[in-house]
Amino acid sequence: MAKKNDLVIRAAKGEQVERTPVWLMRQAGRVLPEYREVRAKMGGFKQLVETPEFACEVTIQPVDILGVDAAIIFSDILVIPEAMGLPYQMIEAKGPWFEKTIKTVDDIAKLKIAEPEDLHYVMDAIKLTKKELNGRVPLIGFAGAPWTIFSYMIEGSGSKTFSKAKKFLYTQPELAHVLLQKITDSTINYLKGQIAAGADMLQLFDSWAGVLSPAQYDEFALKYISQICDAVSEVPFTVFAKDAHFARKKMGQLSCDTIGLDWTMDIAESRALIGSNKTLQGNMDPCLLYSDFETIKKETKKMLNQFGAHRHIANLGHGLYPDLEVDKVKCFIDTIQEFRF
Repeated sequence: MAKKNDLVIRAAKGEQVERTPVWLMRQAGRVLPEYREVRAKMGGFKQLVETPEFACEVTIQPVDILGVDAAIIFSDILVIPEAMGLPYQMIEAKGPWFEKTIKTVDDIAKLKIAEPEDLHYVMDAIKLTKKELNGRVPLIGFAGAPWTIFSYMIEGSGSKTFSKAKKFLYTQPELAHVLLQKITDSTINYLKGQIAAGADMLQLFDSWAGVLSPAQYDEFALKYISQICDAVSEVPFTVFAKDAHFARKKMGQLSCDTIGLDWTMDIAESRALIGSNKTLQGNMDPCLLYSDFETIKKETKKMLNQFGAHRHIANLGHGLYPDLEVDKVKCFIDTIQEFRF
């Protein structure tokens, strides 16, 4: 069996590591020509997500090609609304789209609480990937945070303002809580299923955290994230809430191991707000990787020095962009892996 690289797990737990570990959000994706080939063969993103053999193949690609310290299962956060009874489509060059959206109490009543078997294709992909990785690196499972999933279920697609979803919070707050609780219960079941299937770590993505006010975030987002953190404690757990500057102090009180930072969050300030008992993940601007190699190396070393040697998992502050050059991505990863304090 290949020597196990468990740096990411140890860093998440706050244990001593020989160097800073690194993985990237959206590392299994369009930046890799090999991924684009598999996706073309499958006929689309959703087919790829729902076919365990191919989801496994593209999950492992960045481990082989980029040399990252962890794999993250190839899937989508929107598998949860679909498992609850609200199917989605992935429209090329546009993104997710729901034909039916949630508008009434009856719509919510019709939704089921998802069970792991409703997402058997994700569980099968995790089992297969674990077998194929053969202990080389940890496998990360994930889900979308309840507010972000709620947003898509109300809006029916992405949005600049999420005004329909926010209108729902203002005009039907009690009903919003009913839906958020159903999403939360489904997400807990889903994440527990991922652990049973073999996920070594988990991450919760709150992509649209930044559109809420601090008070709304407390009531309609953080409360449910906290429930998930409390319920899923078997493996190291990361919470990544994009643009949630206002929530960092309260996030430091969640029962998770790691808090993800985006590139707009100052590192020293975040450490002061979150506290020393959490690992921080991030937080390089993905756009740095459009730069020249020397700039990438210089800025990456600066980031590593700012985080320091303890309790840091290197990552971008959001996902890789599809038009980035693989060599630039590899330069970022190599710089981190070669760096020593």
